[in-house]
Amino acid sequence: VQLQASGGGLVQPGGSLRLSCVVSGFTLQGSTIGWFRQAPGKEREGVSCIRQGDGSTKYADSVRGRFTISRDYAKNTVYLQMNSLQPEDTAVYYCAYATRGLIRSSMLAIRSYEHWGQGTQVTVSS
Repeated sequence: VQLQASGGGLVQPGGSLRLSCVVSGFTLQGSTIGWFRQAPGKEREGVSCIRQGDGSTKYADSVRGRFTISRDYAKNTVYLQMNSLQPEDTAVYYCAYATRGLIRSSMLAIRSYEHWGQGTQVTVSS
């Protein structure tokens, strides 16, 4: 499995970005795709994820209402639309692939994901 994350960049507070995660080598069906982030000096944390079987999603409290995760089966791609970005959203964002549909309590747990992509830097600054 290869995961290619892209779409990061520099944006002003209040701005938006859309991250993309292209999955190759495996189908999205039956999997769970997650987005995680790691800020300098901090631990990696779960941001959002989508369980492909039923489309169930989960968000961290810090991003709920601002971020939206979605999928495109035809393109084997998962997106993370990030609106109302704030400086505290600055981090390297990673997408990750779990080979099964995760139960809700495990959906944002790092240990649940077997495959990881390289990160894409998101910087929110004026």
